[in-house]
Amino acid sequence: MRGMAATNPTLQSASQTRTVTLLSVATALILVVVKLVIWLVSGSVALMASMADSGLDLIASSATFFAVRYAAAPPDAEHRYGHGKAEAFASLVQAGLVFASAALIGQEAVQHLLAPKPVMREGWALAVMGLSIVLTGGLVLAQTRVLRRSRSVAVSADRTHYAADLASNVIALMGIAATVVFGAPALDAIAALVVAAILLWGAVSVFRQASDQLLDHELPDSARARIVSLALEDPLVRDVHQLRTRNSGPVMHVQMHADLDPELTLESAHRIVVAAEKRILEAFPTADIIIHPDPRGRAEPHGGAFAAFDEG
Repeated sequence: MRGMAATNPTLQSASQTRTVTLLSVATALILVVVKLVIWLVSGSVALMASMADSGLDLIASSATFFAVRYAAAPPDAEHRYGHGKAEAFASLVQAGLVFASAALIGQEAVQHLLAPKPVMREGWALAVMGLSIVLTGGLVLAQTRVLRRSRSVAVSADRTHYAADLASNVIALMGIAATVVFGAPALDAIAALVVAAILLWGAVSVFRQASDQLLDHELPDSARARIVSLALEDPLVRDVHQLRTRNSGPVMHVQMHADLDPELTLESAHRIVVAAEKRILEAFPTADIIIHPDPRGRAEPHGGAFAAFDEG
């Protein structure tokens, strides 16, 4: 099985995705415990905001941890297109949790802005925020590396979330430091408000990514153009039409019609189509590809639910 995973791009991508989601859970768990302890002794509202966010990170990362494993399960009799959209559902959960986190942090920050409280044991608070920045930055780097091979929307959403966390941790650190330097507790609450705004923006980004997959949004124009170019590298493929693409978790689905010489034998047409599929797979290793050969100039218009759009 290990040898197969090393040579199969889809299995290799799934293995890397599972590993980075485990790292995400471990990072969130460490940060929750450390921030909770230091918040209890410091009373920093900016640190409390960061701790609450890390708690929701733990829930979201746990959901992603299980979602990517379910999404990587092979197709079965009831799910012939696989289970990839489980990742998009996990991303929606993440977006909802981030929205909730931003709202709670904003509410707490406003209360402390109206009635500022001093930050105690500032050194510990600054130290834990520094640790948070280092761990979160390392996680974002690892997720970025995995996404170069994987199309996992769940990992992408998780990275967007943790990238927002990284920015919020830096701002929280600045807020605590400013409170220490200037002796103004309100700066700590202002930093928490900025954290809430960053989290809100991150939630919108995660929601968009998940919605695109659930609604079968087409791939970017650059990817579609690359697919067409690869299919037409063989001069025997005269043209392609009715190209449809979508992402489903780590898998990219591609289908199209290819115009071929009507005098070709079925065997020859099959060979040309398979060669085109292989060229596309080299560029998009996790793709599931269906190419329908049409006899150029002799093909009847295709029917179906989207016939008018395809032919238009």
